[in-house]
Amino acid sequence: MDLSREEQEMLDGKYGKATKKSMEIITTLGEIYGAERLISVSSVQIAGVSYHNLGEAGLEYLAGMAEDGRTKVLTTLNPAGMDLVEWKKHGINNDFARNQQRVVDIFNRMGVVTTCTCTPYLIGNLPHYGEHIAWAESSAVCFANSVIGALTNREGGPSALAAALTGRTAEYGLHLRENRIAQVKYEVQTKLEDTDDFGLLGHVIGVRTGKEIPYITGIVSVTMEKLKSFSASVATYGGVALFHMENITPNRTLVPDRTEVVTREDLDAARMTLDDDEADIDFISIGCPHASIKEIARVAELLEGKRVAEGKTVWITTAKPTKELAIMMGYYETIENAGAFLVSDACCAVAPLKERFKGLMTDSAKACFYARGKNKFKTEIRSIEQCLEEAVT
Repeated sequence: MDLSREEQEMLDGKYGKATKKSMEIITTLGEIYGAERLISVSSVQIAGVSYHNLGEAGLEYLAGMAEDGRTKVLTTLNPAGMDLVEWKKHGINNDFARNQQRVVDIFNRMGVVTTCTCTPYLIGNLPHYGEHIAWAESSAVCFANSVIGALTNREGGPSALAAALTGRTAEYGLHLRENRIAQVKYEVQTKLEDTDDFGLLGHVIGVRTGKEIPYITGIVSVTMEKLKSFSASVATYGGVALFHMENITPNRTLVPDRTEVVTREDLDAARMTLDDDEADIDFISIGCPHASIKEIARVAELLEGKRVAEGKTVWITTAKPTKELAIMMGYYETIENAGAFLVSDACCAVAPLKERFKGLMTDSAKACFYARGKNKFKTEIRSIEQCLEEAVT
């Protein structure tokens, strides 16, 4: 690869050990994937924040990088394993809380914005069309590439941190326009209603497509919340990092000849796949990816004057700035008075919840995947309205 003078100096160690290590990671990845050069990125989003996932080995690595490593660009974090302020009321134990705070403090020392969210585009880390970024969270990568039109590969935790400390990434993969062309067309021949339907669509297309780039037709109008749900699901079940949705998303591409059809029967089959028989629902979670202020307002409206049933726990997960806005608008008070919890910084996919609950109901296909795989919960996927009906029944 051709390196600029500054890049070579970073690799030679002129700017410290952490920067040198970061450049070694980036240039090695570039060599593996045949990159000809490095490019500047305007923002970074780092995954692998929960102590539940990192453990002591991961924390030790981060501590070493924080000795002299400082961010060069705007950098935000993925969800942690707990609400960093109200963790006690959510049943998080003291030992986990102490270790999770150690992780966040290390990132803070490096200059990372320690707002822990999988939807950085809702809290200020919002790139524009055509901008190169280095993001790690799969749902955010898919949303950024597809809905915003920014350019990013799905970074790993170490490579995202390396990009943050250097302001660089290697130019390969989805940073190149020729690698962003659609490969298979999907005709959606059914009406999609709520976020759970878009999660089911992501399941169908993800399973069929793998890592190919889909071109989707038949969707007339869509909200940001539905695109958020679809991005999370199609990335989870297929590894899709970019999709094109006709007359919805901004990227231009040739329409593929190969065509698949998605019907209501396909969505119903996907729902049956995510619904476990005789699921004993004691946990209801909304906000995977993190809920928008619009979704929180809807939750508050549905819970107004009601009460969560005994034996059930309800989490509405979101970013801290969104929670603060919800407090200002009175939504937090309504939700908490109903016996539900508005949880910031964390989500049901990374919090230490194993053995605390038996069955999860959610509007998120991605949440079903992690609830089964990590926590051994039985799952059901429903609309937000149906989830909250279950919560108060």
